[in-house]
Amino acid sequence: MSWPKPKKLSIGSHGSVVVDECQVCASTDLKSILFVGFLPPVNTMQPIGTRPQEQPSYPAEVLMCQRCKLAQIGLIVDPNILFPPHYAYTSGTTKILRENFTQMYEEVMSSYPLKKDDLVVDIGGNDGTLLSNFQANHRVFCIEPTNAGLLARNRGIETLTAFFDAEAVNHTLKEKGKAKLITITNCFAHMEDVHTVVEGVMNLLTDDGIFLTESHYLLPLVETVQYDTVYHEHLRYYSVESLKYLLEMHGLEIIRAKRIPTHGGSVRVYSARKGKYPVDGSVAELLRAEKVGLSDEALSKFKEAVVNSKLGLHALLKDIKAKGERVYAVGAPSRAATLVNYVGLDAGILDCVLEIKGSYKIDKYMPGTVVPVFEESRLFTDQPEYALMLSWHIADELMPKLISKGYKGKFIVPLPVPKVVARQHWMARTDSYVDKTL
Repeated sequence: MSWPKPKKLSIGSHGSVVVDECQVCASTDLKSILFVGFLPPVNTMQPIGTRPQEQPSYPAEVLMCQRCKLAQIGLIVDPNILFPPHYAYTSGTTKILRENFTQMYEEVMSSYPLKKDDLVVDIGGNDGTLLSNFQANHRVFCIEPTNAGLLARNRGIETLTAFFDAEAVNHTLKEKGKAKLITITNCFAHMEDVHTVVEGVMNLLTDDGIFLTESHYLLPLVETVQYDTVYHEHLRYYSVESLKYLLEMHGLEIIRAKRIPTHGGSVRVYSARKGKYPVDGSVAELLRAEKVGLSDEALSKFKEAVVNSKLGLHALLKDIKAKGERVYAVGAPSRAATLVNYVGLDAGILDCVLEIKGSYKIDKYMPGTVVPVFEESRLFTDQPEYALMLSWHIADELMPKLISKGYKGKFIVPLPVPKVVARQHWMARTDSYVDKTL
């Protein structure tokens, strides 16, 4: 099938490209739905003690294509800047992600069972957490451009250190053959030339193979005012409608779609060559929900809610700081850099940010600030009055743990509506959860 191709992007070192036509359908009818200012690369962090120095920042605007309904970033930044070899993200450190990949394996085996010799390829496989679920019973292969792939190798997972391109596809075909299942989780929206990516997937996929993606989902992003997920690694913010448009261009059809809780709300989409599998009713169900939840009216209300959320958090923190009380932030996921920079949470407002032991982000500054990142134990040994949950999307997992470890202060949950949660109130709601998981 032919389609109007977007122009080929050519991004030089330290370069960027303004998006003036849709990354999927090449339409120039793009409408701005959100602008959260100029942001630094969210995983570029300077060591504590480094003098403030010049660093690039890029405009972060979300555009909506009026033809295929793809939401997309307004500026594409050189991936070598965004994803350096020392990229500081590892999927295995987050409990909800580990559980999600285990559940994914069980769902695949229940709905589309794999045979012993079937090959599973994970593109952007990071530290191998996803493939570790398939490893015992199937052939697995990881394609990962950053040093996180070393962790996958340590698990015994064969890993190619490369971006996913024609050369990576040819290498995989030569060494492993075609794949029955290809997965791309939490990076399908990060890859520049999405048509080349899908073409590569099609070349690598068996005739009856399944292409499974997980991406942050535009519908809950709007519903819960997740402006903090807008940063330059996320080139696209998929809906089922926009994914359907993209995949059908390449002869694929969506056969199943499911909302999942990862990253504050994602969508798991199964696709295959047209006619190979029956289409599950979940696809039509989510398309109907998007007609209401992603309407022009809903998007306009979302834009207003983002501003009100920022003002509400400022007002809340102003009262706290006026009393001389301290605020430690908890969690430094990529999205935290957007929240910190958009709201303007500098070192005069946040005393520090805390990360789990072993995180690569400890002893560095938050991007665009001189707010230091320390190890989580400081929350218990030097207890602040407030803990600001920058990892608010997994607050249900984190807050009971922090309480059980001895934190006695209050929590601030910044989104969707900024609020203070008293420790006693949280314990009353989650006693059974704390007992079960800790």
